[in-house]
Amino acid sequence: MRNENVRKLTESAVMIALAFVLSMVKLWHMPLGGSVTLLSMLPILLIAVKNGPAWGFATAFCYSLTQLATSGVFGWGLTPLMLVGSMFLDYILAFTVLGAASLFGKSTKGALVGTVVACVLRFVIHFLSGVVLWTNFEEFVVFGQTWVGRPVLYSICYNGAFMLPELIFTVIGMTVFVAVKPIRKLIGLTNG
Repeated sequence: MRNENVRKLTESAVMIALAFVLSMVKLWHMPLGGSVTLLSMLPILLIAVKNGPAWGFATAFCYSLTQLATSGVFGWGLTPLMLVGSMFLDYILAFTVLGAASLFGKSTKGALVGTVVACVLRFVIHFLSGVVLWTNFEEFVVFGQTWVGRPVLYSICYNGAFMLPELIFTVIGMTVFVAVKPIRKLIGLTNG
C-alpha cells in the first residue's frame, strides 16, 4: 500500500510539472487573462481518471496553486475583495474542478465524458467569475467595445473565446491518448 501511494504521489507530481510547463505554451492569450494552451489540462485529467477522485481532486488542487502562484493576480491592483474572489474563482476552484474527470469511471467513454464535464465545469466557474467580479469595472472595454451592463453576454463571450478551443483541443488530446493501447493500459482504462 505504501509503495502504491508513493507511485501515485510521484505520478501526480510529474503530471503537475508537465501541466505547468504546457500551460506556458500559449497558443492564444486573452487581454485580461485566460489563454488557449498546448493541452495543459490533459496531464491533470489523466491522473484524475487513472487514480480516482481523491487523487484527482488533490492533484488538480495542487495544480491550481501553481497557476495562482504564477498568475500575476497579486500585481493587478485589485481591491482586497476582488483579489480574494479572483484567487478563489479564477484559480483555485476553476482548476480544482478538473478532478471531476475522475467521476466517470475508468473506461474509455468515462475518460472522454469526464474530460468534457471537467472542461465545462471550468468554463462555468470562469463564467461565474466574469459575471460576479470582472464586470464591475467602471471602464470595461474588451474587443473594442464596452461591456458595462451586459455581464452575462460579456462573460460568455470572453470566457468562451478561450475555453471552447481549450475544450476542443483537450478532448482531441484525450481521444488520441485513449486510442493508443499502451497508454490505455498504463492508465488502466477498460474498453467501452
